[in-house]
Amino acid sequence: MKKINIVKENKDFNRIINEGKSYKNKYFILNTMDNNLEHYRFGISMSKKTGNAVIRNLYKRKLRNIIDTNKKLYSKNKDYIIIIRKNCLDVEYKELEKSFLYLIKNSNLTEEK
Repeated sequence: MKKINIVKENKDFNRIINEGKSYKNKYFILNTMDNNLEHYRFGISMSKKTGNAVIRNLYKRKLRNIIDTNKKLYSKNKDYIIIIRKNCLDVEYKELEKSFLYLIKNSNLTEEK
């Protein structure tokens, strides 16, 4: 993922989570909000209660890989904040990918209506 496609500012995270639309499933919470840029941006978060830094970074890397391999699915002019839930620790990569893609497709369908 390129640096231009990352949400880093804490105020942006809070704004998107508080004012944006939220979609949930078993493994992820996805918050989306329109932005004034000509590209999409992602922010990834995981609670410290989930595991130590090694575990959290492992799952963030897995999610970044899923995001990079499915670039065609994301709407331009959107910010996405993904919160990884603790349930994801017990599942395989393919299940995470399937769950995330379902969530993204669902959020894009509801935005277009």
